[in-house]
Amino acid sequence: MSNLNLPYNPTLKDSQQYVDELCKERGFDKETLTEAFVLFTEEVGEMARIVRKTSGVKTDATAKGLNAADELADLLIYILHMANILEVDLEEAFRQKEDKNKQRRWI
Repeated sequence: MSNLNLPYNPTLKDSQQYVDELCKERGFDKETLTEAFVLFTEEVGEMARIVRKTSGVKTDATAKGLNAADELADLLIYILHMANILEVDLEEAFRQKEDKNKQRRWI
């Protein structure tokens, strides 16, 4: 049983720190970037099945049910985990990228 607690209304930095701590607690802190990315892409595939089903694209009727909220949370966890592996402050990176995007002309 975990003693970790994510603060209520966490910042992105809080969430990234929480994922760092849960990875250490669960023994995932030694994962390589390659390992984390492969697991992330597996989760993207699960999300793709949800998109197919909700979009009316033909899918296997016997496929197990997936939960969009769970899969999106898994994707976020892996993004935060990869940011930690790469030592990227994701909140700061997000702000900087958005500053660049605001200067772009979107058509």
